[in-house]
Amino acid sequence: MLIIRIAGGLGNQMQQYSVYTKLKLLGKDVKLDLSWFDPGIQKNMLAPREFELDIFKGVTYDKCTDLERDSFLKMGVLGKAAGKIAKTIGLRDGVNPNVFEEKEMYHPEIFEMDDKYITGYFACQKYYDDIMKELWDRFEFPEHPDAMLHTRNMTMVQKMESENSVSVHIRRGDYLDPPNFAILGNIATEEYYENAMNYFAGRYKDTHFYIFTSDHEYARKRYSDESRYTIVDWNTGRNSVQDLMLMSHCRGNICANSTFSFWGARLNRRDDREVIRTYRMRNNQPVTPDIMHDYWKNWILMDEKGSII
Repeated sequence: MLIIRIAGGLGNQMQQYSVYTKLKLLGKDVKLDLSWFDPGIQKNMLAPREFELDIFKGVTYDKCTDLERDSFLKMGVLGKAAGKIAKTIGLRDGVNPNVFEEKEMYHPEIFEMDDKYITGYFACQKYYDDIMKELWDRFEFPEHPDAMLHTRNMTMVQKMESENSVSVHIRRGDYLDPPNFAILGNIATEEYYENAMNYFAGRYKDTHFYIFTSDHEYARKRYSDESRYTIVDWNTGRNSVQDLMLMSHCRGNICANSTFSFWGARLNRRDDREVIRTYRMRNNQPVTPDIMHDYWKNWILMDEKGSII
């Protein structure tokens, strides 16, 4: 049996579920561990999260039992002794050989595994690029529960599909906190967004940009020209999934270094879509052009200076 831990925000949960789906399609016996969302764990989190995959109409899954999870995570006396020896000689994985932890951007070996507890965020597009049509069906968007806002969203979908529309996701908020900024800051810079928008404006006549961000005050100051920009600010909380739905109807997608905006682009079914993403995801994660173009095929990569790689 394989068990995949689900953790993090909606974008991360979708990525973990996508790896789960890929393993299922390969005929693996795989289940999900949802224990990270237990109230006793979340009360100690700086940013508590909820399990949100059940928002989508097509998501189904097998959940592991506590006993199944513990069979991987709780080692016996001999296992603990072996773990201590491995740790002493520097083999970190030896602490618990039943657990596989994602360390690199892409681990193809997980698809050969049969008996592991797997943890990671699995942001790399190569993990599930070949099953995106299956994931489109799984991640079926719900209607907004507010009838008025549902109508507003559907009206915007029609407008997006009738024009040269481009979504722009700007992640600020927690990314500006000093610890996060050291890892995630100065990647999706103002130069990045300006040049990404210029790319689309130069290719398509009368391009209209739809701004998605939790920092609406910043957006209103910087993107105040309503003839060129629309700030989408009414889908909040669990209904933020509606922003993903709207992004998926745009001709172009400009992503932050954020899994949320990656999914807005991934779920875009348009044949004429173009996607720009940041060249790097994190400041502490080495990248090379060859690797990134292999891992993110058909995505346009742009660095923090606004240069296409």
